[in-house]
Amino acid sequence: MVRRRAGTWSIHVDRDSPAVATILMVDDEPANIDIVTRVLAPEGYRVSSARDGEEGLSAVRRTHPDVVLLDVVMPGLDGFEVCRRLKDDAVTRLIPVVLVTTLGDRDARIRGAASGADDFLSKPIDVLELKARLRSLVRLKRFTDELESAESVILSLALTIEARDPATDGHCERLARYATALGAAVGLGQVDLEALRRGGFLHDVGKVGIPDAILLKRGPLIPSEFRLMKTHTLIGERLCGSLRSLDKVRPIIRHHHERLDGSGYPDGLKGAGVPLLAQVIGIVDVFDALTTDRPYRAAQSAARACEELRDEVRRGWRDGALVESFLTIARA
Repeated sequence: MVRRRAGTWSIHVDRDSPAVATILMVDDEPANIDIVTRVLAPEGYRVSSARDGEEGLSAVRRTHPDVVLLDVVMPGLDGFEVCRRLKDDAVTRLIPVVLVTTLGDRDARIRGAASGADDFLSKPIDVLELKARLRSLVRLKRFTDELESAESVILSLALTIEARDPATDGHCERLARYATALGAAVGLGQVDLEALRRGGFLHDVGKVGIPDAILLKRGPLIPSEFRLMKTHTLIGERLCGSLRSLDKVRPIIRHHHERLDGSGYPDGLKGAGVPLLAQVIGIVDVFDALTTDRPYRAAQSAARACEELRDEVRRGWRDGALVESFLTIARA
């Protein structure tokens, strides 16, 4: 829900009420599903069901429940494997999963934790324990949804900014693709790759504060215009400042125009002081800018853009190994 408060807009979610929360129960025993449904329906939950692991995976992707109650022992895919697949999928990994099992031994819980389970319940299910755990997990899910909603607003804003200039159509998507490919090539982990993907989309979000007369100007900017243009890195960082989910993205937004010799902006960072993820975005940003038409010049060939990047290495602006890794990708 979006509310206006004290002259500003905020996204509000009622985190304490289970109303309209959807619980998906994956269990091959209809009697178990019936019991849980009778218990939870009067509490305001919607309960849907699936009878095996494959059906459960399809139901999660189709309905995006607030919590999944997942039986461990099922024909075909067992609960451990279903949980692992849900947690490996970026679309479903934030949905809380509760493993329900008669297996009370330590090894089963260790295996469940390794598969990514958020909580455990033992059969026969204790009704009070079930209600308490669901209240906690639904509250957590709504906190997560609120963060995702705010992040989606900022992402939409970034794409809206891109749409102001037809010459930059697709720029953010290409940067996200180039950056994650380069990150993978140099051995970065999944968390950093996700930050690069988000950074590709959000690196120029601060241009929302730059007038069209400057942003879309045909021809070089005069010094006062360039000073204003450079503030987009600071504006963008502030826009994302309240979201912990963007902690690793904010340095990309602020520092993707830094250079290793200290001649970049906004902080004149040098050498290892320039965050690695910002260096990656900086390299692919230059390549994409050079190979697309802009109001002030025509697109260059990929070969010419590669030479420009090598020249920036010679000037001390870029890391040579990073640039060569990217050029290998660009030539592929």
